[in-house]
Amino acid sequence: MRVRLIIMNFLQFAVWGAYLTSMGSYLASAGMGTKIGFFYSMQGIVSLLMPALMGIVADRWIPAQKLLGICHALSAMFMFFAGYYALGAGDAVQFSTLFTYYSLSVGFYMPTIALSNSVAYSVLNKAGLETVKHFPPIRVFGTVGFIVAMLAVNFITSKGIAIQHTPIQFLVSGDIGLVLAIYAFTLPKCNIDKSNRKRSLSEVLGLNAFALFKRKKMAIFFIFSMLLGASLQITNGYANPFITGFSEVKEFAQTWGAQNANALISLSQISETLCILLIPFFLKKFGIKKVMLMSMFAWVLRFGFFGLGNPGNNVWLFVLSMIVYGIAFDFFNISGSLFVDRETDTSIRSSAQGLFMMMTNGFGATIGMLGAQSVANRFVYSQTDPLAKIEGWQTAWFIFALYALVVGIAFAFIFKYKHDSNNGGELRVES
Repeated sequence: MRVRLIIMNFLQFAVWGAYLTSMGSYLASAGMGTKIGFFYSMQGIVSLLMPALMGIVADRWIPAQKLLGICHALSAMFMFFAGYYALGAGDAVQFSTLFTYYSLSVGFYMPTIALSNSVAYSVLNKAGLETVKHFPPIRVFGTVGFIVAMLAVNFITSKGIAIQHTPIQFLVSGDIGLVLAIYAFTLPKCNIDKSNRKRSLSEVLGLNAFALFKRKKMAIFFIFSMLLGASLQITNGYANPFITGFSEVKEFAQTWGAQNANALISLSQISETLCILLIPFFLKKFGIKKVMLMSMFAWVLRFGFFGLGNPGNNVWLFVLSMIVYGIAFDFFNISGSLFVDRETDTSIRSSAQGLFMMMTNGFGATIGMLGAQSVANRFVYSQTDPLAKIEGWQTAWFIFALYALVVGIAFAFIFKYKHDSNNGGELRVES
């Protein structure tokens, strides 16, 4: 069963890795640099509703593994539409048409992140395996899949052009998504609630998970999840066009990093792979509060190193930024998901995971990307000189770092948590 979950996670994130870090570079080359934030914020906008909605369906009517397959099939179909349209349109590609196809695709993809977690937790629980111990080593292969996909679009070329700069990346994503859609239907069956007991309106609509906000500490946890979620997509959207932009500056034009931005960024996912394996130890040793604080301050370093580095003599600062990304992303996303799983009843597990996705990849990522787009347009895309753009990027990265620092300091003082490392590392907040 663990091998089957490994395959599921590998494909789950390979779908995303095929375009997530390189789409910004293609959009910039297609004349839509000022609209990059809209594309990445759409992932957040659909996460406001779709993960929670699909979580309700998975809890009540359609087993999670089947719903996972249905969502991936629909997502792949619309991603194919986006890729073939952009290829056919060439330089005449229209924002409205491409954005519509892309939005429909991510609308069905984003719920699959929470659904795949629910499938994994269900299978592990049925097998009598502890999720905190056994899920991270399985989830790590999702990052491996992400890396394989992004390296593929970095090094594979079409007509002499790396497909990371073309819409072919959308077709690669669609191909992988179709494979996973078929595979999902072969996964072990997940339970649904078939009881005939009378339910309140909130139960019928799957709104039980929102009752978690009645618990003060859980409400604070979700609010800071949203605030930290604002940082999640910024480097996915802007790191590639930022690094690629150095190729327009004579001093850096021929550097390996400027020519292979996606490969350089893949170091982030390699770091993520290693850091996932550290999560069980860190959660048991330090608890959820300190682990999330590590994530928040790692985001400060992630953005700060981008602002200080370049693909030439200071490429080592880029490398450091990639290294700390593993802590920044994993210590929040994976730990938060495990925390929510521990703090919720099995009857609302999928709904609670959907709520977590709503707060992080929904409200958080949407606000973060729209804010980041405003900053990037103000300091970067308002410039025409390549050097002025680089200087604008430096200012933007420092602004993002300052934001992460403020959130981290606030969390340290507001979120109250007692951790007992001698009691199995229970993930419990104060009552």
